[in-house]
Amino acid sequence: MIIISAILEFANEVDRDKVIDLTTETQLATRLEEPGCISYCFAPDPAVFNRIQVYELWEDEKSLADHFKHKYYNDMKNFIHSVGVTNTENQMYLIDKHEPVYSAEGNTRETFFN
Repeated sequence: MIIISAILEFANEVDRDKVIDLTTETQLATRLEEPGCISYCFAPDPAVFNRIQVYELWEDEKSLADHFKHKYYNDMKNFIHSVGVTNTENQMYLIDKHEPVYSAEGNTRETFFN
């Protein structure tokens, strides 16, 4: 699996909210229609008024590579740049292990990835 984590910053809260409005349908379409997309969320940061937090989860490298060629990816870029992003930071992570945060009993784990 691949996780993408990013922030997008805008001049103000109004611009940030405009991007959310412009991209909501494309976010949903990406989730529903692009093979390998497990999660795709661009959401307002509640603690930083002009920031969007980005979280994406992809099954594998092929699905992410295909996404970068997809119309929805280009639509997202165009929406974001039409408003005027002022800063962006992004990283992707290849995940080879994962497990639930909580045990079957509902408790946080004391050991990880055994």
